Amino acid sequence: MELRLNDTRDASDMTKFIVGKSLPKAVFLAATLLASPVLAQAQDSATDREIERYRAMLADPMANPGYLNADRGESLWALPRGALKVSLESCDLGQGSGQLQNAATTLPKFFADSDKVMDLEQRLLWCMDTIQGLDTADIKARRFGATGKNSDMEDLVAFIASKSNGLPTSQPLAHPKEREMFAIGEALFYRRAGPMDFSCATCHAQQGKRIRLQALPDFSVPGKDARDSSASWPAYRVSQSQTRTMQHRLSDCFRQMRLPAPEYASGGVTALTVFLAKMGEGALLNAPNIKR
Repeated sequence: MELRLNDTRDASDMTKFIVGKSLPKAVFLAATLLASPVLAQAQDSATDREIERYRAMLADPMANPGYLNADRGESLWALPRGALKVSLESCDLGQGSGQLQNAATTLPKFFADSDKVMDLEQRLLWCMDTIQGLDTADIKARRFGATGKNSDMEDLVAFIASKSNGLPTSQPLAHPKEREMFAIGEALFYRRAGPMDFSCATCHAQQGKRIRLQALPDFSVPGKDARDSSASWPAYRVSQSQTRTMQHRLSDCFRQMRLPAPEYASGGVTALTVFLAKMGEGALLNAPNIKR
C-alpha cells in the first residue's frame, strides 16, 4: 500500500498501513495529525446525521406535547379573570384588539399605550393588569412550569404562537425606541461578565460551534442559524418535559454563564430578544416547536 499526500482512502486504512510498517515515531505522528481532521470531520457528519434523524422523529405535530399547552392557553385566553371578570380576548398584541395572527411574528415591538417596547410575555402581563385587573404575582411565580405545576404564561404563549405558525417573522425597527432596544440588546449580546468572563457571543458568534452534541447557532450575523433558532420558540423541551418560552431560554443561558438570573419580563431581556429577532428576521415561525 503506497501512501501519497492526495490519497483519498479511509484514514483508518492509512493508520493501519503506518502501524504495520513500523515507521519512525516522527513520521507516524505527522501522518496521525494529517488524518485527525478527516476523522473529526467524519465524526461531525455522523453526529449531524443522527441529530437530524432524531429531530425528524420529533417533528410530527401529533406527537408534540406543546400543543397540549396551546389547548390550555386557548382556554385561558377566553377565561374571565381578575377583579374586572373579563377575558384577555380584547388584549392588543400589536395587530389590533384580540387579533392573534402575526402577533408572535412581530414581537417585541413598541406599544404607545404603555410607551414601552414589549415582548409577548411582557405584553400579556400588561393586559392581565390593565384589562382584567388581575394580580399577576401568582402568574409570575409560575412563569416556568415544572412537574405538577402548570405555567399560565407558557400555555398562553404556546397558544398565541400557534396562531402564526408558518408565517414569516418581521422586526422592522420602525420606532426610535425599537432601534434603541436593538442597540441595547446588541451591547448585551457582546458584554462579557461573571466568573467565567462569558458573553452570549462566546457561544453564539461563530459558525460550527458545539456544546456536547448540540450545535450552537451563530447570532452575530443575519443568516440561517439565527433564522432557524429564533423562529423555533416557544418549544417543548423533551429533556425537561415542559414547554419553554424565549424568556426561559434566555434565563437558562444566564444560568449557564454563571450569571444572576435576569428579572422576569425585564427590559434587558426584551432588548436581547429584539436583537436576536432582528438577526433571525424572515424565518417562518414553527411553534410550538419540539426540541431535545
